[in-house]
Amino acid sequence: MRVRLETDAFYLILQAIQNKMYEMIISPVHLAEINAIEDVKERFEVLGLLKKVGSSPQYNLPMIRKHAEYFYHKKLGVADAAHLAFAEAAADFFISCDDKLIKKCKNLDINLTVMNPVQFTVNEDLK
Repeated sequence: MRVRLETDAFYLILQAIQNKMYEMIISPVHLAEINAIEDVKERFEVLGLLKKVGSSPQYNLPMIRKHAEYFYHKKLGVADAAHLAFAEAAADFFISCDDKLIKKCKNLDINLTVMNPVQFTVNEDLK
């Protein structure tokens, strides 16, 4: 049931992004993870989606590296630390299905709201 809720929330968020209510920020970490997808068709579908609805802002890489190192030293994995640092630099929200990551973020000094897709759709009243 939870997967169904997260899937529905994903599509509500995607629709809101397509309606220009929100902006989807793409970081180099996303691209690295997508390029690691073994299924070629799936990889190109995800890249196509990001190209269609995402944006890649300019980043202050030294600042992001410093924040990623801080998050890493707070026991986040390398990819999670980088994701969070990029999000903090360019976004207001960090949305993840990873409950363990969300819980860890609650104990960090960060400048964005961290939540799962279902929480986001409820908080933002997406229907």
